[in-house]
Amino acid sequence: MVICPCSRRDLRQRRMLTLWSVSSWMLDDDSMRYLYSFRQCRLASWERKELALGAGLVRTSLPSGIGMKAADSVLRRCLSPLLFLAVIVLSFNLIYRAATPAILVPPTSLRVDIIGAPPFVPKKQLAPSDPHPSSNPLPELRNEPASSVPPAVPPDPPPLLQTASESQEMRLERVLREAATADNTVIITSLNAFWSTPGSVLDVFLESFRTGKGTRELLNHLVIVAVDGKAYERCVAVHRHCFDFTVEGVDFSGEKVFNSPEYLDMMWARLDFLRLVLEKGFSFVFSDVDVMWFRNPFPYFYPDGDFQISCDNFLGDPTNLKNWPNNGFNYARSNNRSIEFFKYWYSSRTRFPGVHEQNVLNIIKFDQHTQDIGVKIRFLSTERFGGFCEPSRNFNKVCTMHANCCIGLHRKINDLRAMLDDWKKFRSLPPNVRISSNFSWSVPQSCRYLLIVMPPFMSHTIPPGFFSKKEKKP
Repeated sequence: MVICPCSRRDLRQRRMLTLWSVSSWMLDDDSMRYLYSFRQCRLASWERKELALGAGLVRTSLPSGIGMKAADSVLRRCLSPLLFLAVIVLSFNLIYRAATPAILVPPTSLRVDIIGAPPFVPKKQLAPSDPHPSSNPLPELRNEPASSVPPAVPPDPPPLLQTASESQEMRLERVLREAATADNTVIITSLNAFWSTPGSVLDVFLESFRTGKGTRELLNHLVIVAVDGKAYERCVAVHRHCFDFTVEGVDFSGEKVFNSPEYLDMMWARLDFLRLVLEKGFSFVFSDVDVMWFRNPFPYFYPDGDFQISCDNFLGDPTNLKNWPNNGFNYARSNNRSIEFFKYWYSSRTRFPGVHEQNVLNIIKFDQHTQDIGVKIRFLSTERFGGFCEPSRNFNKVCTMHANCCIGLHRKINDLRAMLDDWKKFRSLPPNVRISSNFSWSVPQSCRYLLIVMPPFMSHTIPPGFFSKKEKKP
């Protein structure tokens, strides 16, 4: 029979030891030996359960002293059930997470990127050469934007971007249709950034339409062909029908010195552009931007002419090929004869390299091939279609006036404004005075020196030996 060396005092101390050991994770050796002797005693069943719970859950070292304050004892008693509840809650949480499938939710910044990204294309719809819409794709998220953030709707693009997908030829057809008259005729002018700045030639050109007789409505049929970006932006700001004409590898934006290689390139490109307009079925009146429009010219074109052109020097007969033409104002009807003539004219550039297209016209108008084409060329009288080279003397008949025989933008602007002032003064006269008056132009002024140095019919200088030596033989 084992005798338990436990007195009532020892029993109370051992019970207190059990309560202290509740919050410990490990018992030291002395405590284990003391508890072993205590277990030999016949304790009540609840004391043994309390000891087992303390030894299994709590593992802190015992204090060196046996006695403790009552407050410390109460704290340790409350800590045990709290820890027990925490273990139970954590266990149930782990079991719930293990049984529930995980759902990934991206952070807010990532969801915004996904919403703003291009529409998701499933992998099975992508071509082998198509890049994936994202370098870090999240296919399960791209089709489901966040409910708290509405999908971003892009604003309507500006007019310039709306036509960005059109080809240049498609844009040309659209602009021509919008500007054409009932018989498919348009008025065309061209300019670059140098001629389109505010207060420059373009403003005077448009003002002449507004102050002319029966010309304001013609602005509805005017197409401005801009050969660079700045000229196009300026055109869109002041006019309705604009077309951006670009030639790959050629810059037409700056001032082009007369007869320089860049100037010649621009003139020949313009000629080829007009050929394209004819091929699309549109007749046209081409006007340089330094031509002032004072009357509607359409009633004064010859009804039997396929190609009609103004003159620096008019000899009185519209069919005389010796008239000296100026290509700054011309009228062409769209038919097979005019189209073939423009093709032949443009192809003749290779025969006369480095020569102005207007001077080439003065050669090919005598060619047998031109006669074989059958095109009917008519030369417009300077009485109605005048210029600085040979001005119209009759204000009651003049339709257009060209600032030809004048080189230099500032000289042109000064004389064009003076010419427009002369027209306004004439229009301000009473009707009976206008008919009987001998009103005359005050121009040329700034361009007068050039007219003295250069005869009117030599406004476009022909190189020496042009007729005999300039043609390039095949």
